Amino acid sequence: MGHFYRALNILHYFGKIGETAVVVINHDKIAVQLLKNGAVPYETVDYTDIISNWEKNIIHKYQADVWLLDKFETRAELAWHVKNEGVVLAAIDDCGEGADHADLHFCAMQFHNLRGKHIYAGKEYMVLNPEIAKYRRQRTILNKILITMGGSDTYGVTVKVVKILKEKGLKADIVTGPAFQHKALLDQELDDGFTVFDTVPSLIEKFYEYDLAVTGGGVTCFEANASGLPCIVIANEMHEIETAEYIARFGGARFAGYCQDISIETMDIDHINIERMSAAALHAFPLNGVENIYHVIERYRNRYER
Repeated sequence: MGHFYRALNILHYFGKIGETAVVVINHDKIAVQLLKNGAVPYETVDYTDIISNWEKNIIHKYQADVWLLDKFETRAELAWHVKNEGVVLAAIDDCGEGADHADLHFCAMQFHNLRGKHIYAGKEYMVLNPEIAKYRRQRTILNKILITMGGSDTYGVTVKVVKILKEKGLKADIVTGPAFQHKALLDQELDDGFTVFDTVPSLIEKFYEYDLAVTGGGVTCFEANASGLPCIVIANEMHEIETAEYIARFGGARFAGYCQDISIETMDIDHINIERMSAAALHAFPLNGVENIYHVIERYRNRYER
């Protein structure tokens, strides 16, 4: 779901500057319904189909001249099909074989084995929600904690975090995403100290109410930090360990460990300086990443077409 919401942020910027785009997505009922609700143009495809060259049909249908990948592990066949149509291929944080064939690769959350003809690495290419500019604020004291482990929370880490916070005598609010599948287990752990919000209209706006967030190691922790909200970051996947360690270097977040290893000791909330962490977070991450990506693509597109 992190990839999906990042795509929506990119689309929001494209709409502001008058560019047209279509989302190409797999058959995910939740994501498709969200696209329908937002009246976003989309095509559903079978990404496991590497033979029929459905990519060609979409390119011709929409007269596309740029294909922007946000898939994490793009297969080589998809990249070949796109490049065979003379289309500019760009990628975001992609570690698949398809990234080898990308004309442009933007790596804000990937740090090793960077692939592609032209690589643009650094936090200035991080795509963050534009709402952040409206809801940024400096925190000075810890009053309210938020738990938000992503759109799906595949491994039910929210439940484990609630157990740990209860052991520490702390209260928190919880935001679950549209694909959360652990409600029954979570309900067993809840008491009066915890309130659950299911799929809030704007997570960025919700951030504004809190002084500390417990998040996964995806885009959410960066968006929280950019909002001035300090984070305790838990890696839900192995590849998020490096991302969590990266964000912690800027001072606005602490890494609590891989999801299977977290404990009451690693969730060290008692000894953090909220004011100092919030100030560091506010200064760490720029909000113009999607604009920077677009300008690079546009310059390359103009040269490519000539």
